[in-house]
Amino acid sequence: MTAALFISQLLNGLQLGVILFLVAAGLTLVFGVMDFINLAHGVQYMLGAYLVAVLSAWSGSFALGLALGLLAALALGFVMEVLVFRHLTRRDHLEQVLATFGLILVVTEGVRMIFGSAPLPFPVPAALNGSVTLFEGLNYPVWRLVILAVGIAVAVLLWFLVNRTRAGMLVRAGSTHPETVSALGVDIDRLFLFVFAFGAMLAGLAGAMAGPLVSVEPTMGDKVLILAFVVVVIGGIGSIKGAFVAAILVGLVDTLGRAFLPDLLRALVGKSAAATAGPTLSSMLIYLLMALVLSFRPAGLFGGRPS
Repeated sequence: MTAALFISQLLNGLQLGVILFLVAAGLTLVFGVMDFINLAHGVQYMLGAYLVAVLSAWSGSFALGLALGLLAALALGFVMEVLVFRHLTRRDHLEQVLATFGLILVVTEGVRMIFGSAPLPFPVPAALNGSVTLFEGLNYPVWRLVILAVGIAVAVLLWFLVNRTRAGMLVRAGSTHPETVSALGVDIDRLFLFVFAFGAMLAGLAGAMAGPLVSVEPTMGDKVLILAFVVVVIGGIGSIKGAFVAAILVGLVDTLGRAFLPDLLRALVGKSAAATAGPTLSSMLIYLLMALVLSFRPAGLFGGRPS
């Protein structure tokens, strides 16, 4: 293992981490503030990728396509909350799970009917294509560095909004004492509406960032939804800080495990056993991490803290 390979995989893990953070941040806001289990958050990630890909191709500009796509994702978040989620917020979690799972099927099949099952072309923007030399022997793609920068910028912005603005104060208060906030004259349904739509836009941004690196197809949100729930559980429900820390941990553990664990096992137990156990153990690492964290902190790393 060379230093260049290790640092390259380390950066890949950080990049996966910030993508997961963009998805999990919206998910933990909705879960923490609205006490709502939204299994359809993955389709919002998928819709973001489709919207930006289509609008970028239509406009001929990635920047314009990204702006229009995020506005469309925000608008879809408003529509979904008013038409579907508002009627489920006071139902129990089982009904929320069943309803949002049904929404996954409806939206996924709708996208398949419109765009087909084949992956949608979504090239890396021409201005951000290529690579930069970080040091001798390591050329790293510019687009992955852009994803890192965007994810960190969004994390800082969210921290400021949640901890330093009146809207953030209402969100934090609404997550723990919604009846009190409502009694003080705050329209709690409107607060939930904006939180949900903002979370949908963050998921759409994650899809737009990941789109050029993965296959943009109708089921692309399924795997990332599972990872996002793992991030939320590890970080602590309702905690933006926890979502960021957990997302980075999950991204690093998943990427470095898949890259290096099979070779490590090969050196310890031989090629045949490593070929069988390596991929299986690599895919289990993030769940082992979750079990380890929960065994010491059942509420997650930052669960129950106003962060």
